[in-house]
Amino acid sequence: MNQYVIPANFTDAGRLFGIFEVRNGVEAVAVSIPLLMLCFSWLPFSLTTNLIITMIIVIPAGGFALIGIHDDCLTRFLHTWLVWRRKRGVIFHRGSARMKKRRAKQFHED
Repeated sequence: MNQYVIPANFTDAGRLFGIFEVRNGVEAVAVSIPLLMLCFSWLPFSLTTNLIITMIIVIPAGGFALIGIHDDCLTRFLHTWLVWRRKRGVIFHRGSARMKKRRAKQFHED
């Protein structure tokens, strides 16, 4: 019987710093750069104040995008949520999940 030693960092391949997925890193950059540009172009304060306000806004937004939601990247979570919102059913008092449009109009007119 052969024994194979699995190294502790075998799941680190394809990750940034061994922690974050590459897709989350790309999304974090895609969220952070426009926010950075907007902060520097629209804020009328001095450079130091602009830097502080920009750091207060950009670092949490980029960190949130880097971490993701429930171990999913933001776009994957948004897609899943939108599909759920579009395909969710409404359960009525008789247990039916779907209702014809004509019946739905009658239901709402009463």
